[in-house]
Amino acid sequence: MSTDLDHLSPQFRLIALKPSEERINWIQQDRWISYPRAEKALTSINELLDCPTRTRMPCLLITGAPGMGKTHIIERFVRTHPAEFDEKAGTTRRRVTALQMPPEPVEKEFYEELLLSMDAVVPAGGSVATPRARTRTFAKQLGLRLIIIDEIHAMLAGTFRQQRILLNSLRFLANDLHLPLVCAGTHEAHQALLTDQQLAERFAVFELPKWKDEDAFVQLLNTFASLLPLRRSSELGSPKIRQRVLALTEGVTVRICRVLEAAAIAAIAHGTEEITLDSLSDDLVARSLVSISDRRRRRGAA
Repeated sequence: MSTDLDHLSPQFRLIALKPSEERINWIQQDRWISYPRAEKALTSINELLDCPTRTRMPCLLITGAPGMGKTHIIERFVRTHPAEFDEKAGTTRRRVTALQMPPEPVEKEFYEELLLSMDAVVPAGGSVATPRARTRTFAKQLGLRLIIIDEIHAMLAGTFRQQRILLNSLRFLANDLHLPLVCAGTHEAHQALLTDQQLAERFAVFELPKWKDEDAFVQLLNTFASLLPLRRSSELGSPKIRQRVLALTEGVTVRICRVLEAAAIAAIAHGTEEITLDSLSDDLVARSLVSISDRRRRRGAA
């Protein structure tokens, strides 16, 4: 077993030399983990951003089970396309804005969330016409080119009338501002958009499927092995560990991340400095993934 740091990518080797507490703190921080499907999603969003203005702007729906990384992809895209201040004109330019669908899908609240995402002042009181008009004005002033709406499936929590009004609002934004829309949500999001045939025809669907034991999954695990600051090599890409991780996480991205992070922290705390098949225990899952352990308990009781 290798005790050098050749198993780590160069940028992470210095982190592996730091004290245990600092390494554990580093593991617990949020970070972007690149993998082909996520990069393809980012490319698809970027293509919409660069799409020339036309009468019917194309749109994109990113769908997948909870925890498959939809929000992380959106956050990554927004971070790489920040607002910019034009010193010559003395104005701020924002090509991309992102918001979350309000818990209660009300048109006025939707426009208020959209204004807040653009750092605009939300007018107090009044009818929905005020924030709607302000949204149009502010979007044009900023040079907005793309609107991203996360948790679009929350629309289904409303009445049929509320859903129709919000779908009309989405179509209005796309038509009036000539902007592409990117929506993200669970598989129910597809159902939400399909209720408006004219709007549904504009949306291409990009799915984030659960992980399976295939080359892309091996690549993901090897990426973790190269960045988790352990001082010994972890054979995460081995068949038995792959199958164990999939069994523990059901192929959900966020669960995979949490299990591997928890296993790495345990390896540092116990001084083993590697993730092994034995370290991927049911107890580890119970401590790091309450949702999975609760589900297994319910199944056992059934």
